[in-house]
Amino acid sequence: MNKRVKWGIIIVIGAALIGWGIYTQMPKQNEELAEADKVMTSNNRVKRILNVNATIAKPQTLIDEIPITGSLIPDEEVDLSFETSGKIVEINFEEGTVVKKGQLLAKVNDRPLQAQLQRLVSQLKLAEDRVFRQDALLKRDAVSQEAYEQVKTELATLNADIESVEAQIAQTELRAPFDGIIGLRQVSIGSYASPTTVVAKLTKVTPLKVEFAVSERYANTIQKGTNLTFTLEGSLNTYHAKVYARESSLDPSTHTLTIRAIYPNESGFIMPGRYVAINLKKQEYENTLAIPSEAIVPEMGKDKIFLYKSGKAQPVEITTGIRTEALVQVKQGISEGDTIIISGTQQLRTGMDVTIDNIVK
Repeated sequence: MNKRVKWGIIIVIGAALIGWGIYTQMPKQNEELAEADKVMTSNNRVKRILNVNATIAKPQTLIDEIPITGSLIPDEEVDLSFETSGKIVEINFEEGTVVKKGQLLAKVNDRPLQAQLQRLVSQLKLAEDRVFRQDALLKRDAVSQEAYEQVKTELATLNADIESVEAQIAQTELRAPFDGIIGLRQVSIGSYASPTTVVAKLTKVTPLKVEFAVSERYANTIQKGTNLTFTLEGSLNTYHAKVYARESSLDPSTHTLTIRAIYPNESGFIMPGRYVAINLKKQEYENTLAIPSEAIVPEMGKDKIFLYKSGKAQPVEITTGIRTEALVQVKQGISEGDTIIISGTQQLRTGMDVTIDNIVK
């Protein structure tokens, strides 16, 4: 076989192999491929249906509340100390217990004062007798008016001295200025106390004061008598208080107004010093339409929602009012009984077919 024939055979075989490769890469016209092609072609004509949740617009009551953080402070609180100096000879209270107004809590040594008082009291009867006798003699002109006035002055001075010593004795007694709970004592019997020595802290916890501050924006809306509610961390209960006083001016550094409310705390269970989450009721709107906040789609500075109408989504521009934690007041744009779509709102388009899976009440 000559070279020319060999090369001819090689060329034919190569061409055949290339042709076979091209053939194997071409789509097979079997039933599976035909069906896939049919589906792809039909998808361009099938409209998408979106499953959504919805709610029915109905009148309800909305409360415009201001969330604020505040703190509980005692109605009264004082660091107890003596008015005079001396050695403590009595401590008559148990730490952490309730004491009554006027109850004797502690006492410093008053023996020198008691002796002085006894001496003055013993002179009192004699001084009174002198005045009585001088008065009788004066009526008979047996003594001068000056002598009578002299013994009267001596009696008055003696009574003043007695009152002075009694007042000093009272200063050696530490009594509760009001009903409350007395804290931990800071002194012991035998220790020397002065007016700067704190014996214990006395706190009145019934009622409690709720102190908080509001921005100047709300300063004029919160007046004496305004009701509020608050909650405590770790408690599911809601507590009610009433505003009883406001500061006379705004804080120049924070531009806030300090306000205090009163909470009865009749059980005495709640302790002062705790932080509270306050819901200050600003205004109540009755029979107003409101929708879940997730239904609103902001667009170009405006708010819109999608209504469900005859199986399709229809956008509507709305005017909103107050907002609560979960709801938004709608002033214009919807009517009672409208069906508002509240899920999948970012996927919705005008006229899109939708199916409602669930009506949220």
